[in-house]
Amino acid sequence: MQVNETQTDGLKRQFEIVIAAQDIESRVNERLNDLAKKVKLPGFRPGKVPVSLMKQRYGASVMGEVLEETVNDSTNQALNDRGLRPALKPKVEIVAFDQGKDLQYKVDVEVLPEVQPMDFAALELERLTLAPADADVEAALARIAESNKKSQEPATARPAAKGDLVTIDFAGTVDGNALPGLQGEGFRLELGAGQFIPGFEDQLVGASVDEEREVKVTFPADYPAEDVKGKDAIFKVTVKKLEEQVERTLDDDFAKEMGLESLEQLRTRVREQLAGEYDNVARANLKRRVLDALAAQHSFTVPVGMVDMEFDAIWQQIEKDKAAGQLDPEDKDKSDDELKSEYRAIAERRVRLGLLLSEVGRQQNIDVSQDELNQAVMAEVRRFPGQEQKVLEYFRNNPSAVAGIRAPLFEQKVIDWIVGQSKVTDRAVTLEEFNKIAEDAPKAAV
Repeated sequence: MQVNETQTDGLKRQFEIVIAAQDIESRVNERLNDLAKKVKLPGFRPGKVPVSLMKQRYGASVMGEVLEETVNDSTNQALNDRGLRPALKPKVEIVAFDQGKDLQYKVDVEVLPEVQPMDFAALELERLTLAPADADVEAALARIAESNKKSQEPATARPAAKGDLVTIDFAGTVDGNALPGLQGEGFRLELGAGQFIPGFEDQLVGASVDEEREVKVTFPADYPAEDVKGKDAIFKVTVKKLEEQVERTLDDDFAKEMGLESLEQLRTRVREQLAGEYDNVARANLKRRVLDALAAQHSFTVPVGMVDMEFDAIWQQIEKDKAAGQLDPEDKDKSDDELKSEYRAIAERRVRLGLLLSEVGRQQNIDVSQDELNQAVMAEVRRFPGQEQKVLEYFRNNPSAVAGIRAPLFEQKVIDWIVGQSKVTDRAVTLEEFNKIAEDAPKAAV
C-alpha cells in the first residue's frame, strides 16, 4: 500500500492511496477458494468446484466485496499509522481501477482535534440549592385539592354558572354545512376552563337543564383544521345535565382518599416530591453552569462537518417551530440570516463541549454500565403505561434509540466527575430567586 498525504488544512486531510493489483488479486482468490469449499454446484463434489468456474460465476460480486473491504481497511490503516481519528465517515473517490491493475483512490476526511482539558481543580462553581418552603407545600396541596374536586347536582334547579360542569349534546355547521368533528353527545364541559373554542363556554353561562341554545363562534385563525380555521360557526347545543363542583377540605379524610393515613403524611409526601423536583431543577442549573464555564475555558477548532450536522438538526427544529407558530419569542423578529448565524454558533459550542466531555470520559475511563443503561431504558418504558412491551421492543430493535439514552447518561457522569474535581460553593435560594436567575440566563446553548 502506498499512501501520499496531498492536503492538510486545519482538521481536513486528503490522501491518495494505491493498492497493488497483486494484493487485490490475492484477496479475490482467497475469497473464491473459501467460497468454493461451501458452494454446491451440480456435477461437482463439495470443495471440488474449479476456481475458473468460481471466477466466472462469482468473480464480479467477490471483487466488489474485496474492493470495499480493501478500501476500508487501507483507509483505517492510513489514519491509524498517523494517529488520526476521523470525526465523520471518510469520503472516498475511486481514481482508477481496472481488472489486473492497481487500485488508486482518494480519501477526504476531517479528523478529531487534539483536546487538552483544563485543570478542573481551578474551576470555581456556584451550586444553587433550594428546598420547598411551607408556602410551596401548601400551594401544591391546594392544587391537589383543586384537581380532586367532587361534583354534584345542585340541591335546587338553577342556571349554569362559571365553574359548573355541564353535559351537552352539540351539532355545529360552517357556512350551513355539517362538517366532521363538529358534533358530539354527552360531552362533559367545565364552563370557564377554556376547553372549547373561545366564546363557546361563555354563551352557555345562564343555561338551564334541557335548554337548547344557539352558540355562535369564530374558529381561531391558527386552528389546526384547515377547513374551518378563521370561519364562523353555529352550534345547536342542548344542556343535558348540570353539576356544581364542591371545594375539597384538606383534612385527614381527604388524605385517606389519596391512600395515606393523615393530612400530615400527605403533607410530608408532597414536600418530599417537591424536594425531588427542586433537586432535579438545581442539578440542571449546575450542569448549565459547568458547561458555560467549560465553554469559556476551551477554544479548540472543531470539525466543520460535525458543526454542519448539528446545525442542520437545530435548523430543522427551528423551521418546524416557525411552521407551528411556536418559535421562541426572542427569535420571532429576527431574520433567517440572523437566526442562522446565532444557531450556528450554538451548534459549534455544542460540538466543542461534546468533544471535550468525550475526551474527559476517555481519559478518566468513565463509561455507562449495562445495568445503568438497562435502568434508564426501563425508566423510559414506564413512561408509557399500557404500552410497555411495545416500547421495550422498539428499544430492542433500534440501537440508535438506546444510544440516544446512553449519551445523556455518559454526559451527566462526566459532568458529575468534573464537579467532584472543582471548587464548589453552595448558595441556598428560594424558588422565586431561582426562577428569576433562570429567566435572566441567556438562551440555552447546551
